[in-house]
Amino acid sequence: MNPELEPFLPLVPRVDLIDPVTDRRNFAARAAAAPAPDTANLGVEDRVVPGDPGVPVRIYRPHQSQGGIVWLHGGSWVMGDLDSEHPWAARIAAASGAVVISVGYRLAPEHRFPAALDDAYAALTWAVEHAGELGIDPARIAVGGHSAGGSIAAATALRARDEQGPPIHFQLLNEPGLDDRQEMWSTGHVIDTLRGREHCSAAWRHYLGATPATPYAAPARATDLSGLPPAYIASAEFCPYRDVDITYALRLLRAGVSVELHQWPGTFHGSQAILSADVSQRQFAALGAALRRALAG
Repeated sequence: MNPELEPFLPLVPRVDLIDPVTDRRNFAARAAAAPAPDTANLGVEDRVVPGDPGVPVRIYRPHQSQGGIVWLHGGSWVMGDLDSEHPWAARIAAASGAVVISVGYRLAPEHRFPAALDDAYAALTWAVEHAGELGIDPARIAVGGHSAGGSIAAATALRARDEQGPPIHFQLLNEPGLDDRQEMWSTGHVIDTLRGREHCSAAWRHYLGATPATPYAAPARATDLSGLPPAYIASAEFCPYRDVDITYALRLLRAGVSVELHQWPGTFHGSQAILSADVSQRQFAALGAALRRALAG
């Protein structure tokens, strides 16, 4: 474990996802207690994207930007919202110079798959159609997210490819949860401070219910990854998703998709929340730099 992160381990609560309502409340309280990001150089605006129902989004506009990203929050498909994601989204915007459209997608188990994917796709379609209003190039729009949000982002890229939908320029996938089958070594052997096999199983149960998993729910199930946008994929050493994330990156490469893969040693799932750690600052900087390069290139 990274020595900067290790002292925080006793302070990180485990989440079992037995009671989603309580878990959401605790998740929101922890997010509210986090240091507020600097938004002095960002315009921040809440909107509702047309959909069935409407999809709340929060838009972060740097003073100068070339492109944008539709950003999906983490929280195991069960927790999180625009407020809890505010520190993440603001830092991504500041680090990348991109317009960030943070999506308040519907949560499981009240709204199971494909509700979250439908909301993400509606936000992507809206962003492309309103690119001029947002001040971005419609050909330079990415999708991205953390954890469950990274999975939804990857699924959005698959759906846009298959349906000849809005063009996606790039995928920014941070520790995404991509596979419900949990067959990789790290899923059964890496038990970190935030989640283990039981947490992951509960998250997938809430998200899927009785619906069989498809590639749009679990992108690692896709047999054809060709024709997808270039990707930056980050994984944490002590994360059950680690092996699936690395394998997905290699499969993208074999399918002819350009990929930058960064495996962060000594980190655990979500440890970027410990902002005082140098490794967390480097992780945010790397995410922002990757997005900046992709949208400028």
